[in-house]
Amino acid sequence: MKRSQNYLFLLIVVMALIIARFNFIGNTDSVVKGREGAFNPEIWNSIIARTVNEKDISFAVDAKEVEIEEEQLYMDESLSVMIPTSYIKENFQCAANIYDKSKLVIEKNDHKLEFELGSDYMYINGARVKLSAPMTFQNGELFVPVEAVAEGLNYDFNWDIASNAVNVMGNEESDRILPYSYDLREAKITSKVKNQGQLGTCWAFASLTALESSIAPEESLVLSPDHMSIQNSFHAGQNDGGEYTMAMAYLTSWQGPVLEKDDPYADGKSPDDIKAVKHVQEIQVIEGKDYEEIKLAVFQYGGVQSSLYTSLTSAASQSIYYNRKESAYCFIGTDKPNHDVVIVGWDDNYPKEKFNVKLEGDGAFICQNSWGSKFGNDGFFYVSYYDTNIGMHNVVYTDVEDTDNYDNLYQSDLCGWVGQLGYGKESSYFANVYEAKNNETIEAVGFYATGKDTEYEIYAVPEFQGTESLQDRILLKTGYFKNAGFYTVDFDEGIKTESGKKFAIVINITTPNSVHPIAIEYKADAATSTVDLSDGEGYISLRGTKWEDVEENQECNLCLKVYTDNR
Repeated sequence: MKRSQNYLFLLIVVMALIIARFNFIGNTDSVVKGREGAFNPEIWNSIIARTVNEKDISFAVDAKEVEIEEEQLYMDESLSVMIPTSYIKENFQCAANIYDKSKLVIEKNDHKLEFELGSDYMYINGARVKLSAPMTFQNGELFVPVEAVAEGLNYDFNWDIASNAVNVMGNEESDRILPYSYDLREAKITSKVKNQGQLGTCWAFASLTALESSIAPEESLVLSPDHMSIQNSFHAGQNDGGEYTMAMAYLTSWQGPVLEKDDPYADGKSPDDIKAVKHVQEIQVIEGKDYEEIKLAVFQYGGVQSSLYTSLTSAASQSIYYNRKESAYCFIGTDKPNHDVVIVGWDDNYPKEKFNVKLEGDGAFICQNSWGSKFGNDGFFYVSYYDTNIGMHNVVYTDVEDTDNYDNLYQSDLCGWVGQLGYGKESSYFANVYEAKNNETIEAVGFYATGKDTEYEIYAVPEFQGTESLQDRILLKTGYFKNAGFYTVDFDEGIKTESGKKFAIVINITTPNSVHPIAIEYKADAATSTVDLSDGEGYISLRGTKWEDVEENQECNLCLKVYTDNR
């Protein structure tokens, strides 16, 4: 009713404006024709939509304003406000997956919505419901009516014509978002089970398996663990093992990923000249044992890379902690993690009796291993919630883009987040200086949050002329990261740089309960002995006034990347 009243009000306003603009002077025939046009829905809906779209449409979910890029929301000629599918997942706290570029499936708790491109109907838990407007494709993205999504997920929808604003408010009695069990295999979002053989490359397999599932189901890529475990910047062989920070460094530096067909596994060679097929721009690290956050990440983004301790070494080996018949594993002890797997689902009611150790309660994660399909249930197995290590170290890939997203990447931290630096305080300033190769526009920066609830301020110095010029920094953006991890922050308006001229990016970062909030690269061990300090020019400061050269005084590089486009 609110929507109808709003449109009636807008119709009256629009008619009044048109009458005021045009003098209806003429013979009777012309007046009659004008009145017939006035009540033609096709004509008036078009006028109303055009009037609404002349201003930006604001959007709020549960009274929280959503940051919308210009013209991303629009009203179509059926008077439906259309939203890009990319805004649904995070703002409605749900899973939203696209299949074959033409089908959208949204899931939240016990709600399941299905849209087909161009169809006048949607399905809510299997029941067919008429849409006010079909799902459409434009500007490279699928759009659906906000009201349909709100209705299907049990939100109240309100269109405020006076402020050109959409407001949706959840009215579920329960705050529960997630179902009690979920399996990415059923959603066809898991990738093919692989086999690492006898090499210590589980970290690369787990990382790329999680990455493949984050890209699916829109794209089905088979990525190369061989390339990740060989063509990285660390001094380590395939039998030396690795960890998730090595995978993060390789991916965020655009060294990969590459396709498996271009660098097959365990063939004794790895080409040097293969280009990445995707650019990973955001990787979130979920705090240890935060099971609800892990589940939400699986639900929204795909597989989550995690670690456990196991005495198993292959599909053929045995362990007192592994129930082979049930494909169920649980370790209780003090041993540290030594194997990476991918969490692809969960079952809160999985019986505790199926594990070989006595447990307090039910529940397990569904994990994908890298020991081939002969292990577990076709390569998958259950790990109890009570396992000592599962869920302690968790990585999820939350922004993976095509390789044409930026023209240039400036960086000096090919080994990535090796350690941390600071002044014993939660806040510090850090700055990296680069020399522009061409006439370019700075579009974004990338850096790490080393802990939860990190806040940042990003500044630019378009013409760097020594540390004194860092005082003339221009504030570009402020923000907040819920989780630790690597993030790319795009600017609302780019900063121009000139070929051959130096520029600087300055960040003021605050990470609660941290004494060293800045991520750095340095020679910490044999694996990082390849760190090159000659390729960076970085500075740190406690208050942003007095600056210290980190390469010279701290023997490290700052983890601060810059993305530009050529002009």
